[in-house]
Amino acid sequence: MRTRRGFCYPRVVGGGGGGGGRGDMFLEKIELINKRKELVAEANINSRKRIRTSPEISTSDGSDFFDSLPDDLVISILTKLSSTAGCPSDFINVLITCKRLNGLGLHPMVLSKASQKTFSVKASNWSESTHRFLKQCSDAGNVEACYTLGMIRFYCLQNRGSGASLMAKAAISSHAPALYSLAVIQFNGSGGSKNDKDLRAGVALCARAAFLGHIDALRELGHCLQDGYGIRQNITEGRRFLVQANARELASVFSSAAVSGIPTRQLLTWSPLPHPHPQLRHLSGSGCPLLSDFGCNVPAPEAHPASRFMAEWFAARGGWPGNGLRLCSHVGCGRPETRRHEFRRCSVCGAVNYCSRACQALDWKLRHKVECAPVERWLDEGGDGDAHDVDGAVDGGDDVMADS
Repeated sequence: MRTRRGFCYPRVVGGGGGGGGRGDMFLEKIELINKRKELVAEANINSRKRIRTSPEISTSDGSDFFDSLPDDLVISILTKLSSTAGCPSDFINVLITCKRLNGLGLHPMVLSKASQKTFSVKASNWSESTHRFLKQCSDAGNVEACYTLGMIRFYCLQNRGSGASLMAKAAISSHAPALYSLAVIQFNGSGGSKNDKDLRAGVALCARAAFLGHIDALRELGHCLQDGYGIRQNITEGRRFLVQANARELASVFSSAAVSGIPTRQLLTWSPLPHPHPQLRHLSGSGCPLLSDFGCNVPAPEAHPASRFMAEWFAARGGWPGNGLRLCSHVGCGRPETRRHEFRRCSVCGAVNYCSRACQALDWKLRHKVECAPVERWLDEGGDGDAHDVDGAVDGGDDVMADS
């Protein structure tokens, strides 16, 4: 027998006993070696196939599956993210991930749906890039951005015309906080003189915001009706608006408590003793008797990001908006005076001043009811207002306010 390489093996002819047996064993070994070589060769072929097919996952230009996603799908995902972001970093961290996400994240559709918490920037982090981002959002039609940037420009940057225009843009879209802020500007004549006050326009704007369910606007409108301030006096109707404001506030507290898992029974407990440090109580988020006339201790309402920004802005400047100007004494407001003696002060103690009746009513329930101490007479600081007293407390309180 001759092999492939030409070697010859001894061939046993006949039944030669031992020689034939050794030849068969040798042939079996050769066959096993050949089979083993075939198996190794087949395994090498399979491994080469796997290596050859793996690069086919990527496209020819080296991009991955993310690059193959259509822009519409990515924009839809980013829109959902911006509308549910809990803080600015939730959205900003996505924008800095890659160049494509940065470009699509600034799409007008994404910016127009951004939530107000996306704009809850701290005053210490204010910069030109933050200003540009808010401007882009407002240009995209985001009403929350229009209101937030409008408040910052009007009160902090003292750009009255641009700020009022942005708030008006939000108010046209039925944004209740913007409507109420414009009403406060009309009541006070902010940005101008006392002669620029328009009480009827303020009542109209306040009524529109109250119709949309804004709690502060409901309180303000209730006091205007009770006092005949800018509208025909109607004590019964004013009382009804004040009760409705308290009811809406209680409902909002219950809804937020249900989300956070706070037992409702804790909100319906009444404590006749005031907290020794009501200011710290408000900042810590614990209960305060805003609805004490209904027997409830509820948390103070959460301030709007624009109000928190203004409070931080002026706190970093010593707590004074300018020479002879004052801040609203309600800690959740943040509005400053735009001229001397613009806000009205408490006619009992003369130590606090408020931009509106709603802020006075809230601060009365929050802390001033405990702190207010009557004086025999406090001197007029030379203000331009009349000595017109108005009822300033919620539901029959004894605190009153007077024009400075």
